[in-house]
Amino acid sequence: MTETLTISGEQSGLIGPGRLVLVVGPSGAGKDTLLGLARAACAEDPGIVFPRRVITREASPFEDNEAVSAGTFAETQARGDFAMHWEAHGHRYALSRAIDDDIRAGRTVVANVSRTVIGATRRAYADVVVVSITAPPNVLAERIALRARGSDGRLEDRLQRTVEVASAAPDVIIVNISSAEYHARQFVRIIKGEKWDD
Repeated sequence: MTETLTISGEQSGLIGPGRLVLVVGPSGAGKDTLLGLARAACAEDPGIVFPRRVITREASPFEDNEAVSAGTFAETQARGDFAMHWEAHGHRYALSRAIDDDIRAGRTVVANVSRTVIGATRRAYADVVVVSITAPPNVLAERIALRARGSDGRLEDRLQRTVEVASAAPDVIIVNISSAEYHARQFVRIIKGEKWDD
């Protein structure tokens, strides 16, 4: 598997003052479920933004992504319209440059990204919080098998993937084995910068 990342450069310093909350974790951890519940809980707060990822694979019903062709993705990238983009599992992913405007306006941007982007985002943005959502291996395997998404690739490859980079260390870890509603409440507190571990 090949993963690459590019983040738009900021010549005059880090992008701020808003926060960038990066959601990472293995396939099957329940990231999209918790993101959906958090998005609904924060719907009335204009200071919190959940941007849609641009992806070159078919989006599942549980994701709020914009699926595009590889050609459209390449054209958009060439125009410089992505704040960041990466490749994973044979697909390409990106976030629109609009997130930089939200962060400059003081908003909190919450996005599901690859762990490989963490180091670069910490160097590009002034306030980055990394939330790792995970679960035990047997739970991950069961969830991946249940969703049976063709674009997932081989189950074994998904479960064995690791990113051994110190800069990829999360700030907060949610072990998603209780109810989705409980963990979504934890997640919303993290997004809002509140105490969350009770």
